[in-house]
Amino acid sequence: MKKMIEIAKKAALEAGKIHMEFFNHDKEIFFKQNEFDLVTNVDRQSEQVICSIIKQEYPEHAFLGEESGASTNLSEYLWIIDPLDGTTNYTHNFPHFAVSIGLYKSGKPLLGVVLDPFKKEMFWAIKGEGAFLNDKKISVSNADCLKKALLATGFPYGRDNILEKNLEYFKKFIYKAQAVRRPGSAALDLCYVASGRLDGFWELNLSPWDVAAGVLIIEEAGGKVTNFNSDKFDYNIKNILATNKKIYTEMQEELNS
Repeated sequence: MKKMIEIAKKAALEAGKIHMEFFNHDKEIFFKQNEFDLVTNVDRQSEQVICSIIKQEYPEHAFLGEESGASTNLSEYLWIIDPLDGTTNYTHNFPHFAVSIGLYKSGKPLLGVVLDPFKKEMFWAIKGEGAFLNDKKISVSNADCLKKALLATGFPYGRDNILEKNLEYFKKFIYKAQAVRRPGSAALDLCYVASGRLDGFWELNLSPWDVAAGVLIIEEAGGKVTNFNSDKFDYNIKNILATNKKIYTEMQEELNS
């Protein structure tokens, strides 16, 4: 596992260098499903670099990347990669974006790395060994009720019923929590819960690469991650609830009421 985490960190750092090379400079911007869902040349270059570094060491492993999709080879090991989480922030030179790399074995998380290259913060975890920010161990907050909690969420690119539904949740939590934020990077939102900067996070319509690394980081920091109406988390279900455990029940009740 030590070698695997070092390879993941190396890949994240190399992708982060690409992020910073193009930050505050012109970027090639393309559109995916609609005019709000962006991808850039930086996303694509970053994913190529990440996969190249990992494949050099583990050519037999499987990959699932936001830009390249799923590899065709079969393996019990699956690397799930978001080369640039927070692309919209990035295209506007808003300094809140990240690289996210998670490794799963037979569907269970083994390690996770999330790098914010602008702030030079690397969040990482190995199953059973705790969670860290750079070299310092981290843990979730002690907020014990919603009225003391700082929450975060994100909104989908589509302007449809999912957006409307989350606006309903947002309104609920604005009244119930101390405050609610919408930073624009799910990977970092999860790490902020893990490090106690946020007390809870929820979002709809996420993909596996948005959350694969952050889920383990929260769990290793003492938090709890599930889907809205479950006791465990399945990244194939497109919603997520992540908390410090102490406000979990309150948040889940609001999301299912």
